[in-house]
Amino acid sequence: MTNGNTFRLGVLGSGKGSNFAAIADAIDGGVVPATVAVVLGDVEDAGILGLARRRGIPARFIHPGQFRTKLDEAAEAAYIAALREAKVDMVVLAGFMRILKGEFLRAFEGRVVNIHPSLLPSFPGLAAWKQALDYGVKVTGCTVHLVDQGVDSGPILAQRAVAVLDDDTAETLHARIQVAERELYPEIVARLAQDRIVVKGRITRSR
Repeated sequence: MTNGNTFRLGVLGSGKGSNFAAIADAIDGGVVPATVAVVLGDVEDAGILGLARRRGIPARFIHPGQFRTKLDEAAEAAYIAALREAKVDMVVLAGFMRILKGEFLRAFEGRVVNIHPSLLPSFPGLAAWKQALDYGVKVTGCTVHLVDQGVDSGPILAQRAVAVLDDDTAETLHARIQVAERELYPEIVARLAQDRIVVKGRITRSR
């Protein structure tokens, strides 16, 4: 699955890049046996691109095209080409706010991973922490999953629970979920890089 001896990650993001930074720190610390080959963003001044450049990682803004929530055909082709040029083994979504479908997922079938701020299948979609708070659940969390043609519907690789406190606001709950994300995501990326997760249909297990 790897090119040579190093597992190569392509990271896509739209925002500040906190999950990218957690993974990059884990790589630097020897926890994740991989390298970030390229970081791509759909927002020209996204913080994640600046973080990557300061670390000496190739980073590019690629215009997403005409649609608000997904890549148009030309943009999709440009993202695929950039990731292939970087010879990535896996695509890591780190706050990438566009739905990936069609040709992109065919190009990297079974090799696109995302983290979502809820215990899927509960509360897919946007602002999942607010959905959980409004619903009144006592436990939420985060989920690392493979990306398929649906929205937050791919096979679940790992989850981490976060308690909902009586005095939580959307902001305080989201902040604690983000802490859990920054712990869980590097762990699972490391296991994927080590080929320690087996996926059969929707069922995943460790080896």
